[in-house]
Amino acid sequence: MAEQAATGNRGAVQRLLSVVGADRVVSSMWGYVDTTIKWCWIPNWLPSWCPTSQIQLQTAEDKMLRCVDGTFSKQFVPISNTNRLWTLTIGSDHVKHKTPMVLLHGFGGGVGLWAHNLDALSQRGPVYALDLLGFGQSSRPQFSTDSQEAEEQFVESIEQWRAKMGLGSMILLGHNLGGYLAVSYSIKYPHRVKHILLVEPWGFPERPDTKEADRPIPVWIKALGAMFSPFNPLAGLRVVGPLGPTLVQTLRPDFKKKFSSMFTDNTVSEYIYHLNVQTPSGETAFKNMCVPYGWAKRPMLQRMDKLHPDIPFTIIYGSRSSIDSNSGSTIKEMRPSSHVEIICVPCLEIGLVAGKVPVHFLSTAEMEGEGSVLMTSSATPDYRSD
Repeated sequence: MAEQAATGNRGAVQRLLSVVGADRVVSSMWGYVDTTIKWCWIPNWLPSWCPTSQIQLQTAEDKMLRCVDGTFSKQFVPISNTNRLWTLTIGSDHVKHKTPMVLLHGFGGGVGLWAHNLDALSQRGPVYALDLLGFGQSSRPQFSTDSQEAEEQFVESIEQWRAKMGLGSMILLGHNLGGYLAVSYSIKYPHRVKHILLVEPWGFPERPDTKEADRPIPVWIKALGAMFSPFNPLAGLRVVGPLGPTLVQTLRPDFKKKFSSMFTDNTVSEYIYHLNVQTPSGETAFKNMCVPYGWAKRPMLQRMDKLHPDIPFTIIYGSRSSIDSNSGSTIKEMRPSSHVEIICVPCLEIGLVAGKVPVHFLSTAEMEGEGSVLMTSSATPDYRSD
């Protein structure tokens, strides 16, 4: 009865609109809205609107890696549900017996953004860099809309990848979102992790109470946040279509600056553009893992007590970073019986791109019990114990 009544009501409304001559206008408006929504969420139109393709992404990545001196290989590693993780492997024969280091990039990143670090890191042991599920050249499946389930999909993809690669244990180095996932993985699979190294990790503190904050969020920013909250974080980059590459270069000139020792052209901004205008997948998962303004729905500090106390922990922050470095001190307080090292790199804003990090890595990363300090920059890190 209810369905029949609803159908009758819709018919009456349509007849009324037809009488007043508004049916075509409403139909056209709805068609426009429907098409716009589909463009934001179902990117079948991308190849014709955005100047990108899988081949262009591959080419951009190859250009990013052309300055890497060491010999490396790349391959797709199959995991469950026909998904594949794009993987770069680099290392020398004389260190192949060492514990491998696995690099997990940040939001919107890919293996090419480790170009600054690969040669230095591979001198101490085998290095694996992978495009996280839903990012870069890896498969882009549909993630759960539930934040916990989406996080578990990321974690399980890493574990399935590890098993396929035949790695018994590893050092996990995560930047931004990759840092969050490195700890989440280590909580579930502690026996697989020798050491955790985090660079500017996202998602650790809780969202602050804006009512008590020293600088409350202005109303107009809240309004904009509410307006754009239904959309993916990088939807705007896809919407502007052919203007996208110029937009990245104009709004984020720091990308080019961070790799100025390697490239003088727009190689980096082009790579970042092609990474982030493909079908949104990991990007959508990240959005579902966030509350407004980019804070984590499931802050990692709330779960640090579940991390095995024997896993050493190293955290790197830039002194001018936008990431809250207080989380590092909190972790140290929460793990009084564990090794926790906090490193602040002065006068450095590490930012989105891991390649900016001048410390190519770091002290106390155990390579089969062998501590190491590996630096290739004149910048001197400020080691602090509290």
